[in-house]
This record gives sequence, structure tokens and C-alpha cells, in this order.
Amino acid sequence: MKVRRCLAVLVLALFAMGIVAGCGNDQAGQQAQPQTEGTEILVGLNCELSGAVASYGSNAANGAKLAFEEINAKGGVLGKQFKVLERDSQSKTDEAMNVSADLVSKGVVAQIGPLISGAVAACTPVMNENQIPLIAPAATAPGVTVDEKTGETFPYIFRACFLDSDQGERMAEFAYDTLGVKTAAIYGSTSDDYAKGLAKYFKEAFEAKGGTIVAQEGYVTGDKDFKATLTKIKAVQPEFIYVPGYYQEVSILVKQARELGITVPMGGGDGWDSPDMLTVAGAEALNNTYFTNHYSVQDPKPAIANFVKAYEEKYNKTPDSFAALGYDCAYLLAEAIKAANSTDPVKIKEALENIKDFPAITGTLSFDEQHNPVKSIVVIEFKDGKLISH
Repeated sequence: MKVRRCLAVLVLALFAMGIVAGCGNDQAGQQAQPQTEGTEILVGLNCELSGAVASYGSNAANGAKLAFEEINAKGGVLGKQFKVLERDSQSKTDEAMNVSADLVSKGVVAQIGPLISGAVAACTPVMNENQIPLIAPAATAPGVTVDEKTGETFPYIFRACFLDSDQGERMAEFAYDTLGVKTAAIYGSTSDDYAKGLAKYFKEAFEAKGGTIVAQEGYVTGDKDFKATLTKIKAVQPEFIYVPGYYQEVSILVKQARELGITVPMGGGDGWDSPDMLTVAGAEALNNTYFTNHYSVQDPKPAIANFVKAYEEKYNKTPDSFAALGYDCAYLLAEAIKAANSTDPVKIKEALENIKDFPAITGTLSFDEQHNPVKSIVVIEFKDGKLISH
């Protein structure tokens, strides 16, 4: 998932000059080395524990910490125990980069997080220069793992989630093929590349199948009154409304749509995944709405059921997809270290590239040549306050 990809020009300029890179030095002219000796494996958690997307970052961090506790309880990896260095990127791109520099200076062998794509992009120069793998739990922007100007894969950046293009196309297919709708409206956030990307990919895929987009409208972050635009959309009578954005606005938008008598199905992306959707919109308003997601908490598979139970027992709440993705990242890293038979970050990176058919909570995955996971996408339906997977 991504919020904004615009990075502070001055900050990146300073980094290019080597000023920020200097934060990773133990002393002048000597780069900090990853901790590969002793009985501990240092891992950095660079997550949004406060700020606009604290819900996502905190849950992913909790999932990762739960996984590392389980791994340590079973004896760790290579006879060593994981030690987690957890830091708060505050939902800010520049702070995420600073956190990465600090974690590198502490000698971590890998980093999990941040969650949002812009923050991962800010960390990318730090991780690549220091040759430390970064596994992004939920950064769905196409350019996270690949330089969009050159087409080259960033060597040390991986992600555990699907891409925006994948989920936009998946919802278009679901709407057209499963729901049987032939006309749709798009009413999404224009404040961030995440929502704009979803709108683009949904529109392209829906039209490619033969569907027609009858209206396309936008809102901005912080909006709370959507009724005027919803009234315009209602007038053109779409059979489906796609609402790419985050739960903060979407929950209010869906509620107001139903109050206006709009009963057609509505859909969105993984930014809908929050308990606040139900709290704000209400169970009745959310009936006949759908969103693409990474897993279903109600999936009966034993591994998923065990994860949900363990998470609920530890944190006293149900794990959302970000918790599951954080959990998967930790186990992916452990698997790579085991396969590499080493805590050398370069060897860990090479082992990650060769991951095949890994049984993650969010779906069996293999990494492609661009460090993206090849995996399935779940469509979740809100039905009487419950989440039903398709």
C-alpha cells in the first residue's frame, strides 16, 4: 500500500552527497558491519507506529514480533535467536529513511518495513548502498522493487504483498464476471498514488473485458461530505461503484451512499482493511460491498487458524492483513537465513531471490525476477458485519 511517493528533494540530495550515509558509520571512513557473530541475529523493524497509518504499521510490527517469538521458542535459526530492534517511522518518508540509517548503524542483517510505498522508496538508497535486504510487508506501488526509469530491479528490496495493478485487475474481473455488472463508476481519492493507481488499473481491466465506466469522480484526504458527488453518480445509474482509497474516508463515503439510497455493490482495495470500516459505516451499510485483500481471517486452513488464535491471545484483537503480512515477512526472512546457512546479508538476499512455493499465511508465494511475490488475491465481502472470502 502506498500513501505518497513524493520525497523531500533536499533530504535525498543530502543522501546522495553521502551525508545521510555517514549515519551508518561506526567511525569516520569505516562502514558499520552487520552483526553476524555471536548468538543473536539482529533484525530491524521500521514501521509506522504513529501517524496517519499507525494502524497498518503497528499491526504489521505485532505480526512480525509474534513470528520471531515463535521461531525463537523453537530454537531459532542456525542455533541463534532473533533480536528485534523496533523503530517508529511516524508515517513519514524522511523519518523512515533516518530509521533505516540508524538500524544499519546498529548492525542489522535485514529490515522489515516500512508499510507505505513512499517510505520504502525513501529507505531504498540506504539499504542498497549498505547491501542489507528490506522486505516490505504492504508496499503495493509498482516502483517499489524496480527503478521505473531504467527497469532494473533494486537488488536488496523485496515485498510480501501483491501490486496495485494486481488488485485493480482482480476487482474488475470480480465485478464483471462474478457480480455480472457491465457499467461502473469510480469515486476515489486523488490525494495519493495508491488510490489513483487502483482507479487506473480497475478502469483499464474493466473496459478491456467490455465494461463501461459511466462516471469518474475524486475526493481528497480529510473529506467528510461526499453526498453532492454521490448524487451525481447516482443520476447516471452505474451498476457498481469502485472506491479506491483508505478506510478513514471510505467508511464515511459508503455510509452516505447508502443514506442516499444507493444500493448497488461497491468495491475497493486493501486500504479498506480496518475495523473502523464497520465501526463508522455500520454493518447494514456495508452489505453488498467488497474489497481485495491479502488473506481472510475466517479461512479455515489450520496454519491460518493457528496464526489467528495466537495473535488474538497475544494482542487481544483479530489480526488484519497487515498483521498477517508482517508475520509472513518474519518467516520469509527466517527461511532465507536457513537456506543461506548464513546471516551474511548478501547471502540472505540471494536466498530470498530463490524462494519458491513458500507457505505464507497470505498465500503460497514465489519471488519473481523483480522481487515481487507470485501469489493469489482474496476478495472479501462484508455481509451482516462479517468478512466472507471469495
